[in-house]
Amino acid sequence: MTDRYAVMGNPIAHSKSPQIHSAFAKQTGQDICYEALLAPIDGFSVQAQQFFGGGGKGLNVTVPFKLQAWQLADQHTERALQAGSVNTLMMTDQSQLLGENTDGLGLVNDILNNHGGQIEDKRVLVLGAGGAVRGVLGPILEQQPKTLVIANRTLAKAVQLAELFQGPTMVEGCGFDALDGQQFDLVINGTAASLQGELPPLPQHLLAANAWCYDMMYSVADTVFCQWAKEQGAAKAPDGLGMLVEQAAESFYLWRGVRPKTQPVIEQIRSQLS
Repeated sequence: MTDRYAVMGNPIAHSKSPQIHSAFAKQTGQDICYEALLAPIDGFSVQAQQFFGGGGKGLNVTVPFKLQAWQLADQHTERALQAGSVNTLMMTDQSQLLGENTDGLGLVNDILNNHGGQIEDKRVLVLGAGGAVRGVLGPILEQQPKTLVIANRTLAKAVQLAELFQGPTMVEGCGFDALDGQQFDLVINGTAASLQGELPPLPQHLLAANAWCYDMMYSVADTVFCQWAKEQGAAKAPDGLGMLVEQAAESFYLWRGVRPKTQPVIEQIRSQLS
């Protein structure tokens, strides 16, 4: 019997998730169907419950419903608790909804495995302090960077997020103006500025020698942030397409117990974009 999965969001027509999960299923021989579902802005919980009530096995959740998905879940993984949001729901054998957040794992796996990068012992700067950033901080910190700085237009949000993630690694929150004179080995853009073709107000000489930059957003051509990174001499400046596929692979593994190969799917989606 074919198992049913979906991604739910608003808007949703642009989503690559059906293509990604269909490719995973074909590659691994899993009998599933996967669709994109548009939920009303005020109707996510009802539609999600209808999906699972109708036999749905798992649901990916995208903007703007990740907080509602967290609230809907009966159980949360440690990563979901840290993130304060859920992008993956699964119906367990005990008829409980399990909430997981695979975004941070997707980012880390893309940097480490697909690009050969490193986070351990690096000075890391994360731009932005919204839900997308909160969702990735835990897995980044698991890699034991030397320091982690969160910079945001609203200082209070950055400071609050830094306090939430204090641990063995020193985490600091600041405004963009406080970055002047500092240097970093890895700069991750978690703001939505790239979607508007804008760049956060970053100072010159922010990148240390051989520094990497990473944009959590992706597009057909280089994002504005990736363009800036190359102009500043970054050794590498990938966008977030690999993160999208890797976080999907973590969802697929949670649901099916099978780990798909991501590189062919990343190449497939990239070729379709271009």
